Amino acid sequence: MSEVTIPDGEDWLTPPEAAKVVKVAVQTLANWRAAGLGPPYSKLSEGRAGRVRYLRRDVLRWRAERQVAA
Repeated sequence: MSEVTIPDGEDWLTPPEAAKVVKVAVQTLANWRAAGLGPPYSKLSEGRAGRVRYLRRDVLRWRAERQVAA
């Protein structure tokens, strides 16, 4: 597995933190990852139980892109 470089000043979120930002259950976020949906994420360790992190800016951008005008 390649090494992940974390840029200085970036705000990384755990899955529970990212789920709060998009206002869904943590399991929903996991289901979206498995289906290739949801915000971009980084897998910091291998395996099914590997650590996943989200960049706050990516989660906010993903959420904004899905906003529908009434």
